Amino acid sequence: MQGSLWKTWQRQRRLRRLQEPYRTLLSTDDGALVSIDCETTSLKVKEAEILSIAAVCIKGNRLYASDAFYTLIKPQKAIDNENVRVHGLRPRDVSSGLPLQEALEKFLQFIGGKTLLGYYLQYDVAVLNKYLQPMLGTVLPNREVEVSGRYYDWRFAGYPDSYIDLSWETIIKGLHIPQLPRHDAMNDAITVAMMYLALQARGFGVTTVHPEQKT
Repeated sequence: MQGSLWKTWQRQRRLRRLQEPYRTLLSTDDGALVSIDCETTSLKVKEAEILSIAAVCIKGNRLYASDAFYTLIKPQKAIDNENVRVHGLRPRDVSSGLPLQEALEKFLQFIGGKTLLGYYLQYDVAVLNKYLQPMLGTVLPNREVEVSGRYYDWRFAGYPDSYIDLSWETIIKGLHIPQLPRHDAMNDAITVAMMYLALQARGFGVTTVHPEQKT
């Protein structure tokens, strides 16, 4: 309970610090979730440049593939061969991408105040916040749901004394969902959404009633 109250206070504090028009935009929450994923040039937040961003909406118990966002972003530095081997994005692929500022503006318009969903979401949000904080006046105020945490809760409930493997492949197999090619931002965002819906069907989703909305 104390953790929920802390998160609520922290969200409200961030909302107050937001500059307009972002305060109005990011405080608008329709109760939906949005699964997000970023492909970047590094796993180190300080060094990482964003190459692509994807997001797809979940409303109730449905994934809305038609309600999705995807963009390539033109990096400031050249992509090395190691990066290309991971995510398959070649220099010529991202050369026609959007400028970072424009891509982030479109991303914010898409997510609004929706709850963010992801797999090891902390990294994606940290990279986004590195670039968004100067624009917003603070970090993203959106609530967050970590799908690997939900999977852990589900597995731990059945096997309380067992080691819980939270690897991507294990979660996919454990939930019996299709395996899409990895390290593609849209595929990964859709896969996380399917993970979440499978867990929601097992009773490990989230409520859409938030603490600050209760009377």
